[in-house]
Amino acid sequence: MTRTDIRPAPDSGNIMVSRFSSGTFLGWGGAAILLFILAQAAHNTQVSPTNLITGAGRIVDIVGRAVPPDWSQLPSEWGPTRETIDIALIGTALGAILACPLALLSARTLVPNPVIRMLARSIVALLRAVPDLVWALIFVTAVGLGPFPGVLSLILHTAGMLGRLGAEMIEDMDVMPLEAMELAGANRLQIFIHGILPTLMPSMFGLILYRLDENLRCSLVLGFVGAGGLGFQLFTAISLFQYRTASLLLLMILAIVLIVETSSSAIRKRLM
Repeated sequence: MTRTDIRPAPDSGNIMVSRFSSGTFLGWGGAAILLFILAQAAHNTQVSPTNLITGAGRIVDIVGRAVPPDWSQLPSEWGPTRETIDIALIGTALGAILACPLALLSARTLVPNPVIRMLARSIVALLRAVPDLVWALIFVTAVGLGPFPGVLSLILHTAGMLGRLGAEMIEDMDVMPLEAMELAGANRLQIFIHGILPTLMPSMFGLILYRLDENLRCSLVLGFVGAGGLGFQLFTAISLFQYRTASLLLLMILAIVLIVETSSSAIRKRLM
């Protein structure tokens, strides 16, 4: 080995210092950008701790008027309670049925035609993009007040959400068993019934239960735009300054949400 072949080894300490310095710089730079974004967001949304402190007295006053709940109104609220649950049930069930063809037509592994697939995905995107509250406002204008516009809005929004998730689940499936069925002479309907459906049913049923849990909360909010149920009763009570009745309705809503959430979680655990 000649003297010209001997090269000094790179200083690993300098390299690590350089990397640490660059990483620290990027970290501080990212933190500064994040703080700037949060600061401008707080400014644009008029976040004011002073207003919150000055409004705390009014909040305490409202809570004082709402306690104790007006338990005498409990018998008259069972009808709106059933209505709220029924809105969520029907909206979830029909939305899940509508989501099935949309999910199948949106899956790349099942529909090679890009025009049909993009059309189905556009419909799913539209149903998901429009909030259920906006759908409810449209249907309240179209068909009038009551639970029916709430059901229609939940059907469309549920179909969009489950259609998107169902298409992703289909695309993530192992296609080899499906190709084997096709080579054996099975048509697309047989492949769906005997190949796709048994594989997707447990996961899809879990998603439907989760969506039912979400739709129950949504049905409460939809009542504020005239879609019936406990939400409409709560909006009316607050508008008339009947805070004791409003606190009773809030307790009923809390009980319903906890019961449905616990039940759906237990069922989903059994399916997994």
